[in-house]
Amino acid sequence: MTKEEKEAKAKEKLEKERDRLYAMSEYERKYKDVRYICGIDEVGRGPFAGPVMAGAVILPKDCEILYLNDSKKLSPKKRDMLYDEICEKAVAYAVARVEPERIDEINILQATLEAMKEAIAKLDIRPDIILVDAVHIPDVDIPQESIVQGDAKSVSIAAASIVAKVTRDRVMADYAGMYPGYGFERNMGYGTAEHREALKKLGATPIHRRSFIHDYV
Repeated sequence: MTKEEKEAKAKEKLEKERDRLYAMSEYERKYKDVRYICGIDEVGRGPFAGPVMAGAVILPKDCEILYLNDSKKLSPKKRDMLYDEICEKAVAYAVARVEPERIDEINILQATLEAMKEAIAKLDIRPDIILVDAVHIPDVDIPQESIVQGDAKSVSIAAASIVAKVTRDRVMADYAGMYPGYGFERNMGYGTAEHREALKKLGATPIHRRSFIHDYV
């Protein structure tokens, strides 16, 4: 392949990526006259262990972060790279967590909403509107729009999903050192076969959600 062909291919790839990001900015364009648009997403609703976390991110207007996407569609390496870029470019961002004891006390949905409200409260800047993935956050006096599969349809929500996911993965990697044998550094607390077998053999740890694991201990 000639140098010219390589340059043309790279240009075509970049244009395709910018077209994808444009399509993924539908809601940001919808609220183009709003100053601070905040994307919010959660991570960790399903695991047997560890906290549920919510990320909140306000990106600058017309902010371009190439390859930004739903965190579940990205490799760990790509998520880490995007995490650094999001944190560098964001107008404001925050992550909040709710611990397993609280999840057992109020249920995972309420714990998720609690984490989302705390993430909003932790932002240095008050948003003018909130774009949230799939749910409605109660008792928040800021206009909000719930978007089904929002982490694939809004760059702000996608950014929030990455910030929350990378933060939680790092927390679970730390827990893997504290509680060896469960594979937390691999399964991030989710109920894999390895994790279920460890529960039967080793029992529960302080970071397990008792309401999630009664069939295994």
